[in-house]
Amino acid sequence: MGSASPRDEDFWVFGYGSLMWRPGFDFIDSALAWVHGYHRALCIFSHVHRGTPERPGLVLGLDRGGSCQGVAFKIAGRDRAETIRYLRERELVTSVYLEKTLGVRFVDGGGAKALAYVVDRTHIQYAGRLPEDEMIRLIAEGVGLNGDNPAYVRNTYEHLLRLDIHDAELAEVDPNAARRIAPKDAQRIQRALEVWRISGRPLSAQQTAQATPLPFALKTFAILPEDRAALHRR
Repeated sequence: MGSASPRDEDFWVFGYGSLMWRPGFDFIDSALAWVHGYHRALCIFSHVHRGTPERPGLVLGLDRGGSCQGVAFKIAGRDRAETIRYLRERELVTSVYLEKTLGVRFVDGGGAKALAYVVDRTHIQYAGRLPEDEMIRLIAEGVGLNGDNPAYVRNTYEHLLRLDIHDAELAEVDPNAARRIAPKDAQRIQRALEVWRISGRPLSAQQTAQATPLPFALKTFAILPEDRAALHRR
């Protein structure tokens, strides 16, 4: 009996953004995994899924340098062609991503080769590292075929929390608040993200903003009883 063709063998796909919570393909296993040499970053102007060319959103890419923890999905060999076709239609719609095979290391040990989509730094949609206020503006205003940009960022970050992955996502948007919030304090992280989503301003900016002065002066006073011993008898 001849050996199986590589096209018939099971293979892995590495997800680091929306693929983690909306893969869109069938898989037979999944595992937390690391990729080294690339990091997750809000570095791509979205012209389709979370924005338009006129009003671009900002989405995640796997950019050069560092490391990234995400989810590796194992796909049956019989589904290879269909899965890759789907991924190319989804990820390569404007060719800002490059399809690569990367080595991944599983958190529980071992490793494999996985299909992954990394950003093309020469593409016009590559945003690089933007100033914080510009990131917030793009995300707050972005809406595309798959919905609004804040929901994309929020869903991804919440999924990372459920996987016990502390990402620099919040630090990108609000580094001052991120330094004060414990990585596993989901309630406070959610509060910070809600403030950012609703107001378009980081939580730290809200907290440090000067309150409107009152049009009158405040004085502190207390009313004491004549017989102070009465307080102790009550």
